[in-house]
Amino acid sequence: MAESCESNIFQCSICLDGLINPVTLHCGHSYCQECVNAFWDQGDQSGVYTCPQCVHSFNPRPVLSKSIVLANAMGEMSGEEKEEAKAAAAAAVEDEVVPGDVECDFCTGRRLKAVKTCLVCLASYCSTHLQPHYLSAAFKRHKLVEVSASMQDKICPKHNKLLEVFCRTDGHCICLLCVMDEHRSHDTVSAAAEREDRQKQFGKNKQRYQRGIHEKEKKLQQLRQKIDSLKGSGDTAVQEADRVYTEIVRTADMRLRAVKQGIRAEEKAGVSRAGALVDRLEREISELRKGEDALKQLSLTEDHIYFLQSPQSIFNCPEPDESPDFNIHLHTSFDFMTKAICTLRDQMENITQGIAEITETIQADPMKREEFLLYPCSLSLDPNTAFKNLMLSDGNSKVTWIKRAQHRPHHPERFTEYDQVLCTEGLSGVCYWEVEWKGPRVEVAMCYKGSELQESCFGYTDQSWSLSLSTSSCTFWHNEVKTRISGPCSVTVGVYLNHQVGSLSFYSVSDSGQMILLHRVQTTFSKPLYPGFMVSRGSSVKIRAPK
Repeated sequence: MAESCESNIFQCSICLDGLINPVTLHCGHSYCQECVNAFWDQGDQSGVYTCPQCVHSFNPRPVLSKSIVLANAMGEMSGEEKEEAKAAAAAAVEDEVVPGDVECDFCTGRRLKAVKTCLVCLASYCSTHLQPHYLSAAFKRHKLVEVSASMQDKICPKHNKLLEVFCRTDGHCICLLCVMDEHRSHDTVSAAAEREDRQKQFGKNKQRYQRGIHEKEKKLQQLRQKIDSLKGSGDTAVQEADRVYTEIVRTADMRLRAVKQGIRAEEKAGVSRAGALVDRLEREISELRKGEDALKQLSLTEDHIYFLQSPQSIFNCPEPDESPDFNIHLHTSFDFMTKAICTLRDQMENITQGIAEITETIQADPMKREEFLLYPCSLSLDPNTAFKNLMLSDGNSKVTWIKRAQHRPHHPERFTEYDQVLCTEGLSGVCYWEVEWKGPRVEVAMCYKGSELQESCFGYTDQSWSLSLSTSSCTFWHNEVKTRISGPCSVTVGVYLNHQVGSLSFYSVSDSGQMILLHRVQTTFSKPLYPGFMVSRGSSVKIRAPK
């Protein structure tokens, strides 16, 4: 601390620059003549003038004279001493206020960053103006704390005094004058005593926190183990599915090759038999053509003797051969092959059906509410879509029908014909959310987003699915098709979406957490789905954070 004072011996503690026309007060502190005069001129001294550092009072106002010794000392400083003075000035620059810092309450020109707050002075000081609190005996009883930007929170707004007492009756901090005033008959203790009593509870609270952390960490570890086990089981199942599929494909390929080979072998044998018959027939046709030609030539001769002496075989043409060899059945039926292929196809269809059943089992909705809660999603109502008689509240998590229409700016997505509102979030994964409803009738819907939606009711197009809830019945609507639901419906409804597999389910959730399926949609979703609500007169819907 002494080193700090010594390094700032040639620095004015008001302007925080080197002394110009230095003057020294009777208390021993030195300032720029212009700075100290401005300090006294600006302050309401009431005839009493104080030193900015030690608050020593002067009356009347001192006549200031130039300090010859300081002026000469500053003029005769060595180069090294001037560098030290510049370094001190640079250190002062580092104390300049930046956004987020608390300013010194005593700096009059360039304000510096406060480093301490005095609870007696109710002011904050920079390192320079804080020196009197360390050096002067008058400040020994002052209490310095870490600099506070909210000093007003520590001051009584009625009496402008420091809050030092805690009123147990009203449960808030007060000042000493409050104790003597409106809190006279209340149970009051010092703030330090109340803190000490409360801090005694820290042990119990800490144990509760530790137990809570231990239980949560235990559940977290169990959940992670289940996740690892699930991943391992999934990997094993995928590997087994790949193995079985490969075996099925390999077996099918082998059987297909055997069928093809059988067909080709039978085809080759038939072609061979037919080829031998073709050769025989061609030879016989050739012999017959020769006999026909000889008979023709003989018929044209005019030599009767030659005609009569011709071989008798020319005149004896054999009848067409009806030998069984010529009636050979060349068409070979491959019906047995077709039947075998059809049988294989039926087997493959059975396998495909089995795979589909396995897939449906894997992609089935969860069974317990705890399983649904593994897929929570955060939703908020979109004010740009709300109908004029729908009021949003609770951070856009609740919608209520009100009689007086609200004035809202035009928006292309706003419902203008129907008492409906959409959520801001579009859902395209696996998610679960719940709502609580009250009143005569409400609708909980999921839909695509588009301009045509604003001109229709939920459930009246092929782009929206709506569960209509009332005190007397429960129905489901899609594309103007109504489906009655016989199951009971509680005031809490859960909605589960598995966008990838095209599954949308609505559940009735009891107070005990029991899940009763009301309706399930199985389709193919092409775009993100937006939750929406229709709220009739006197009704309300609140999106509930699942827990």
